[in-house]
Amino acid sequence: MTFSKVLKSATCAAVLAAAAFTAAPSDADAQERVRWKMGSTYPGSLTQLGTLGKRVDDKIDEVSGGNINIKFYEPGALVPALEVFDAVSTGSIDAAFSTPGYWAGKVPALQLFGAVPFGPQAGEYLAWVKFGGGQEIFDKLYAEHGIKSLFCGLIAPEASGWFSKEINSPEDLKGLKMRFFGLGAKVMEKLGVSTQLLAGGDIYPALELGTIDATEFSMPAIDLKLGFHQVAKYYYFPGWHQQSTLFDLMMNKEKWDGLSDTQRAQIESVCNDNLAYGFAEGEAIQFNALKELQEKGVNIKKWSPEMLDAMRGAWEEVAAELSAEDANFKMAYESLQSFRANYKIWKDIGYLD
Repeated sequence: MTFSKVLKSATCAAVLAAAAFTAAPSDADAQERVRWKMGSTYPGSLTQLGTLGKRVDDKIDEVSGGNINIKFYEPGALVPALEVFDAVSTGSIDAAFSTPGYWAGKVPALQLFGAVPFGPQAGEYLAWVKFGGGQEIFDKLYAEHGIKSLFCGLIAPEASGWFSKEINSPEDLKGLKMRFFGLGAKVMEKLGVSTQLLAGGDIYPALELGTIDATEFSMPAIDLKLGFHQVAKYYYFPGWHQQSTLFDLMMNKEKWDGLSDTQRAQIESVCNDNLAYGFAEGEAIQFNALKELQEKGVNIKKWSPEMLDAMRGAWEEVAAELSAEDANFKMAYESLQSFRANYKIWKDIGYLD
């Protein structure tokens, strides 16, 4: 069975399960309605990154028959975008839609649950987190900060970045100032790039003003909407730093624990459906975006084997250093690597090259 068929089956199962939950709510569930405020690190209008968060708002209301309302708020409406972790942890907001990769400065190991350089594609990634031990580590890391989080979105490979000039060798990267996300930023720093993390809405003006020379952000359909092609004309692939990206719904753990079993199951059902929906949608909208970018004069480039080898070597150094510095990172990375080694047995024999 192909991964797309698995996703279709999973979506159907999630919808049927959700229908079962709403069919006969108990009197207690009906009385104890949930009204939560959900922050976000992404604008609600931003393709996939924001729209998947808004979809949680819509679907949980539908699935619960109005018993649960998790209202989506734009970045900054409740707290600044990159402060939602602390806000959920302390309970000043109930929930937030984001990606674990943003919290490197708080819990380095959480980066491995957002995106991994030279890491697994979507099917393998989900297999690890759902059935390979990843979920248990993920839960432990968040629980230490008073947060319960559910994987609640998934997108396929991202682009590697936008540049104002061709990059033909590792030497061409040295001295560049670049917006970069997650573990990939540490790889670029090894190669002589000065990196910084900017929210999506801050990237275009930074490129236009020359505050940064280059950026990566997301997939073609998303990057197109943000207009990066107007200020940078060289667009590189593949996205070695994010072959797939997971998003999550963070919730204050005390508030999560206070829900009924039915309410928790309804939220879990919506997030499982969102995983399938996000992946399928993302795969369906990239090629038209690439065509449009080419029509707008963008030079779409692929990294040479030399460049990818340099990046892979830098990543191996970064992974070793972070594992030595942080016991939780080491535990999570070893779990992922062990699963991938075993998964390769199946991948090599079961899939076409």
